This record gives sequence, structure tokens and C-alpha cells, in this order.
Amino acid sequence: MNIVYPESTAVVAKTCGCNVDRQKVTYAFADEFHNICMDRKEIFRSEIEACERLLKYAKSDSERAVVEKEITELRIVLDLMP
Repeated sequence: MNIVYPESTAVVAKTCGCNVDRQKVTYAFADEFHNICMDRKEIFRSEIEACERLLKYAKSDSERAVVEKEITELRIVLDLMP
């Protein structure tokens, strides 16, 4: 039996840090089994999707800038992977 779970819910992103200079994006797997069945590219794609979902709920301009920068960096890393 094969069970298919949507990849878009595999990773959850959130921002943390109280100062504008220290804000960053953190990730967590939604379910424990995802961390053993995903390759690196799938993880980066899931992180990008999670950041795009997070961008919709950004409360301030500084938070939006942090998430947009994270998306840009993740896309660059994904493009450079073989």
C-alpha cells in the first residue's frame, strides 16, 4: 500500500527574533517521517513553499524582507545543486 501526502505541508516555516537585525526564518518538519524520505532538493523546495505561505502572513515590512531574502537564498542554493 502506498500512501501519498502532499509535499506542501511537509515543512513549516516561522520567523523568530525580536530585533530587526536578528530576525530569521526557522523550519520544522510537520511530521517526523518526512525527514527520512526526502532528498535535499525536495527539502529545499518544501522550505521555499513554506516561506511563500509565510510571506502571506507577514505582519511588518521587516518580517516580509527577511522572508523574501530567505526565499531568494533558497532558490539560489536550489539552482546551484547538481
